[in-house]
Amino acid sequence: MAGNSFGKIFKISTFGESHGAAIGVIIDGCPPNITIDLDFIQHELDKRKPGQSKITTQRKESDTCQILSGIFEGKSTGTPIAIVIPNEDQKSKDYDHNKDIFRPSHADYTYQAKYGIRDHRGGGRSSARETAARVAAGAIAKLFLNQHGIAILAHVSSVGKLNAPDVPITSPEDFIQKRENNIVRCADENMATQMIALIDAVRKDGDTIGGKISCTIKNCPIGLGEPVFDKLHADLGKAMLSINAVHGFDYGSGFEGSEMRGTQHNDIFGVDENGAVKTESNYAGGILGGISSGMDINFRVAFKPVATIMTTQQTVNAAGQASEIKGKGRHDPCVVPRAVAIVEAMAALVIADHLLRHKVYQ
Repeated sequence: MAGNSFGKIFKISTFGESHGAAIGVIIDGCPPNITIDLDFIQHELDKRKPGQSKITTQRKESDTCQILSGIFEGKSTGTPIAIVIPNEDQKSKDYDHNKDIFRPSHADYTYQAKYGIRDHRGGGRSSARETAARVAAGAIAKLFLNQHGIAILAHVSSVGKLNAPDVPITSPEDFIQKRENNIVRCADENMATQMIALIDAVRKDGDTIGGKISCTIKNCPIGLGEPVFDKLHADLGKAMLSINAVHGFDYGSGFEGSEMRGTQHNDIFGVDENGAVKTESNYAGGILGGISSGMDINFRVAFKPVATIMTTQQTVNAAGQASEIKGKGRHDPCVVPRAVAIVEAMAALVIADHLLRHKVYQ
């Protein structure tokens, strides 16, 4: 199966299935002498792991990672870094009922049609369990970016039709504290309370709901991104759209920009007190011509409702016969609280890769 690798210089390849022995990632191209903080990596994984609150799946996984190679005396050596995360709480019998049935809005049918075989236990390779490996790799990318002062900050900005107001980022530490102060990971306290109540109500109805995550990349240097097909926003878009359940990506003014006039939308150049070129507004989202401009990079990621619902639905089986199915097992009523860590990780991988590619020109 192709399509398991991402990046050109800072490159990752993930492996494993939801109900296999483990999942993992191999990171190739990480520069040497990066201090590898194991506590930081585990903290990032803890933000994504299941079973962390009443509004997430109750599957219990410690997501304790094991680094097998590429680290010596606490620093990266420049050789491939292999990370394994054992699966500890699989309940494969929860999926016996859909062995020969295609679950609506899942990858069951397309995997069967493409490969002629599929792992029905939790979706196998198509499961969001795979994203834990990305978060581990993204944590190492963050450690690299920290050395360059680059911060990646995401939070849940909407659940259903509940939309949080824009949250100014006065400092990364303050923003993270506000976000982590509630289980939905929204940096606006009042909206977080409403979001939690909505997700809990949806969960009790046996249903699911979608939402959006907003992300800001601060202190990104000018010049990241390549013409024509490797534009920075194109690679960010690919990264985000590769995440399970993502149905939309926009940056800067996004789709709302299509409703504006050029006189409103153009970001006017100026010079700040230090003589640096800046723009008065940032509808471009920190990217011009596919290349970072030095302004904050802003984007949003839209997640669909989780496809497994605890309500009977009509479907067909592998023989094409009409069937019924009802979700069983442990599933998220809303994926966005746990997906914040995944969005940040994928953004970190893109920026780390482009930062290394940009060094060619320096």
